[in-house]
Amino acid sequence: MMNSGVVFAILAGAIWGGVIIGPSLLPEFNAVLISSVRFALYGMISLLVALPFASRLLSRLTRRDVWMLLRLSLTGNVLNYALLGASVQLSGVTAAALINGMMPVAITFLGRSDAGSLPLTRLKLPLLLVFLGIVSVSLEHTGVQVESTSLSSRLLGLACGFSAVACWSWYATHNARYLKQSHFNSSEWSTLTGIVTGIVAIVFGIAALMLFPNLVPSEVESSRWTTFLWVCLFLALCGSWLANGLWNACSRRMPASLSGQMIVFETLFACVYGFLFSQRMPGLMEVVSIVLLVGGVVWAAKRHRIMPVKQAEPCE
Repeated sequence: MMNSGVVFAILAGAIWGGVIIGPSLLPEFNAVLISSVRFALYGMISLLVALPFASRLLSRLTRRDVWMLLRLSLTGNVLNYALLGASVQLSGVTAAALINGMMPVAITFLGRSDAGSLPLTRLKLPLLLVFLGIVSVSLEHTGVQVESTSLSSRLLGLACGFSAVACWSWYATHNARYLKQSHFNSSEWSTLTGIVTGIVAIVFGIAALMLFPNLVPSEVESSRWTTFLWVCLFLALCGSWLANGLWNACSRRMPASLSGQMIVFETLFACVYGFLFSQRMPGLMEVVSIVLLVGGVVWAAKRHRIMPVKQAEPCE
């Protein structure tokens, strides 16, 4: 069961590796606008998928489910990607990727009390390898740089990056806990999350437009709007609907202290895509970084296989 969870995590990471560069492809568009449109489209896709069995899903939905879905949708999807996009645009892909790499440590810490999780003292060495690998990859990977060199902009971007890590780490931990005891399977829960996320994204976008009327750029060529819509559609279909379903399947099959580290595959695939795009082989430092990342995750997985299982705390 854990092996299949690793496969689902790899597939999700393969998709998410390309998602982080989305905001850098659309520098003239505000990150809040990108996030709102992406997740509104995600909601539409999820609603279309749910139509054949909508009545069955709604009949099983409880008030507690709706409350959790609202929190997960706002924190882990709409707000998280708006903050990540702002971090990419303000401080650059490299800095954003470095901060985003803190998620395995944050998720492992938040999920330390879950069933099947190891104490942090048993994971400090594997986590250290993962941390060193992510730092090395992020420093080595140049990515797309922002034009602005303003110190205040970069500091704001760093703050947005850390806030995005906090949002998604909370989402990953609480989503995994709730999903393990939920009466919905991974696909159904992903579909419900998508529908609620679409509603939240529309409300979030309208509120942002009311507060900041200049959120939509006025002097943008029509071809760039076409690119904007295609990028948002890819982010919605692959980066949200498909990847979220894969991650939910991963979360069902392994403890949070291990599933949190699976997010390193996002960093690994981002590097692979960079090598393919630049048509070159990885350098020595990049190979060392990848070995550290993979070694840390494999080491943690082996420790989970031989541990005693403890009871989880009740979900909030």
